[in-house]
Amino acid sequence: MCGIVGYIGKSGTLRILIDGLKRLEYRGYDSAGIAFRNGGGIEVYKTKGKVSVLQGILPDHAPSLKSGLGHTRWATHGAPSTINAHPHCAEGVVVVHNGIIENYRDLRSRLEACGHTFVSETDTEVVPHLIARHLKEGLSLRDAIQKAVPALEGSYALGIMSAADPDMLFAVRRGSPLVIGIGNGEYYFASDIPAILPYTRKCVFMEDGQLCVLTAEGIELQHIASGAVIPASEQARDINWSPETAEKGGYGHFMHKEIHEQPRAVRDTLGEWMADPLTILDRISGDRKTVSAVRKLHIAACGTSYHAALIGKYLIERLARVPVDVDIASEYRYREPLLEDGTLFISISQSGETADTLAAQREAKARGAATLTISNVVGSTSSREADGVLYTRAGPEIGVASTKAFTAQLAVLCLFAVALGSGKGSLPEKEADTLFSQLSEIPALIDKVLSMDTGIKGLAGSLVSATDFLYLGRGINYPIALEGALKLKEISYIHAEGYPGGEMKHGPIALIEEKLPVVVLAPGDILFDKMLSNIEEVKARGGRIIAVTDRPDALRSKADDLIEVPAVHPLLAPLVAVVPLQLLAYHIGVLRGCDVDQPRNLAKSVTVE
Repeated sequence: MCGIVGYIGKSGTLRILIDGLKRLEYRGYDSAGIAFRNGGGIEVYKTKGKVSVLQGILPDHAPSLKSGLGHTRWATHGAPSTINAHPHCAEGVVVVHNGIIENYRDLRSRLEACGHTFVSETDTEVVPHLIARHLKEGLSLRDAIQKAVPALEGSYALGIMSAADPDMLFAVRRGSPLVIGIGNGEYYFASDIPAILPYTRKCVFMEDGQLCVLTAEGIELQHIASGAVIPASEQARDINWSPETAEKGGYGHFMHKEIHEQPRAVRDTLGEWMADPLTILDRISGDRKTVSAVRKLHIAACGTSYHAALIGKYLIERLARVPVDVDIASEYRYREPLLEDGTLFISISQSGETADTLAAQREAKARGAATLTISNVVGSTSSREADGVLYTRAGPEIGVASTKAFTAQLAVLCLFAVALGSGKGSLPEKEADTLFSQLSEIPALIDKVLSMDTGIKGLAGSLVSATDFLYLGRGINYPIALEGALKLKEISYIHAEGYPGGEMKHGPIALIEEKLPVVVLAPGDILFDKMLSNIEEVKARGGRIIAVTDRPDALRSKADDLIEVPAVHPLLAPLVAVVPLQLLAYHIGVLRGCDVDQPRNLAKSVTVE
């Protein structure tokens, strides 16, 4: 969940590393550090706090530097502190690390018995000591790394440099993401694409068990186990994201910008398929004929993507008449799932690198299921390992709290559900055409909701002092209640709960007290009258009703506050209804003085269990 970056090339190392770390801060911001070659040696600067704090301790004037490493930390082992910050060093070997070394206690004990002295509480520090140990045996740095890495258990992306070989950088991957950037006489590595996007769009996504050697002359990829060299050109990909998509573009926060990018994100995601939506079925093992064999689906995801999965369940069961199980990915493999013949497994992950989601995907594949992933990152681990992939086209999402990636996921799930229903013959052609047509109108409807931004900010001002919120929804909008509550919790630190409206009498009604804000999702669908009953229950107990509805006249006398959204097909309502909840959470967070782009204790991509 940390962010690492490396550079070797002509000059400008310090600027490139700091810029890369700022673009990776969404992955962790407990502490930050940097190491660079200066003359014949390596200088290390690190500190508790964000990258801006690190900048304050760097030398005012640095000579023309040619190589270096950087790190921004989300603490796992050892409290956030300067001593626990990366890079970690041992006898001239310098390492930055994203992941967890699970057997570090055993390795540390063995190294201490050999005379090594440790100064931090981290798992990472064993890595430079282990490499240094092998260097003392007379091995080259490359050979020492190749001997050390197989002893490490767990997940890791490592950046390594040494005072003994200052003109070389090494990158190693197992289980944690790492991308190599290819420039003109300049080479990079990073945990994620945005860190290097301003400098190159030609990238190599490293795979597990690979070592990359970077010099000013080029890169060399090889398998650690076999030593076989891999031509980098065979794995290089061109990234079509523009650098501007990773900038704030005049907005105060990335989250606000990304909320407003949702019409474009949904439009681009749909645009790949709308000419012939049924071709989306070709992504199931590459053979549309296998669709008839799909008898059950398992979907696994985490966080916001899990809420998208719940909506996917409603869509697929309603339109394709195929039963769907949805799991929180971290629980999936531990329940020893039963996968009968004809089961299709779908993973959903913005980054395609979420550790628990990858583990669930691998479990399903090992049990014989066909696997399909929904990811926002081309070349991500989930996309490479799955049998098929459906990409969302949201562009880089920098804000930790997901917004545009979520609506893009919903767009893909809607397309997939309609196509699957059509392919299996359970959805009449006329209804499918209606849904495809109305889905194409969603970006314009989201634009209408976004025009209410100022009004929602005013509403947020009247709610900023609340200490608790309740969100209620029914049917396909129940997951939107969960998502609205999650957004508020993530970025404002206000306690919030999402519930199905029908569960009110089974416990949550005890939470209702005078002026408690209750956000009610009340679209004009077949459950509208049921939601009216829930509103009456809340009003009778003094709660404050904030209604999100396309039937304002029916609720004007009942709700304290109305957020009117455009009417849309009931199955597509979540794509519209979630947007005002994102804006409400954003404005409350800002008014409370919270760091909405980098909420405390959270990281964007959870790459460790």
